[in-house]
Amino acid sequence: MGPFLETERMALRPFTADDTDQLVDLDGDPEVMRYISGGRPTPRDTVRTVQLPRLLHRHPGTGTHGFWAAEIKETRTFLGWFEFRPLTDDSSAVVELGYRLRRAAWGHGYATEGSRALIDKGFTELGVERVTANTMAVNAGSRRVMEKSGLKYVRTYFGDWPETIAGSEHGEVEYALTKSEWEREAPRHAG
Repeated sequence: MGPFLETERMALRPFTADDTDQLVDLDGDPEVMRYISGGRPTPRDTVRTVQLPRLLHRHPGTGTHGFWAAEIKETRTFLGWFEFRPLTDDSSAVVELGYRLRRAAWGHGYATEGSRALIDKGFTELGVERVTANTMAVNAGSRRVMEKSGLKYVRTYFGDWPETIAGSEHGEVEYALTKSEWEREAPRHAG
């Protein structure tokens, strides 16, 4: 199966069961998992029985998967994944943007490049009306990616999370971008 989306440097493709080892490796890096699980790795069995089925799910509202394996186009080196998942399974109106990349990919613009391409595709081809993204308030790197991708700060909120991780006392932040805002700010994309 070919890529879902190509950027200048990356191909975003659907996940397969063969991606288990790469996902275990990605989620095994304490720095990658710092703002997700406090640095604890995701067990292989959880990747195989919980995470992978979620990554493979097709959403009727968009007719697509909600998660995409990101690879360098020329080498097919696995970089991590991007999320562009409808919040309501049968509607494309609102999607959540997310990303989890290997530490070696940080600081090279991959997260912004992939996020912008997904936003563009969502607004031009998938019927998306609003893109939302969330992270811990203290996750400055992820917040910068959201801002560079055109999303705007909406709010800080405090959830009732099952366990506390360092920095969670500062809450979570939501960023968002509507199609009309995107069209106003990037008229070259308007269709």
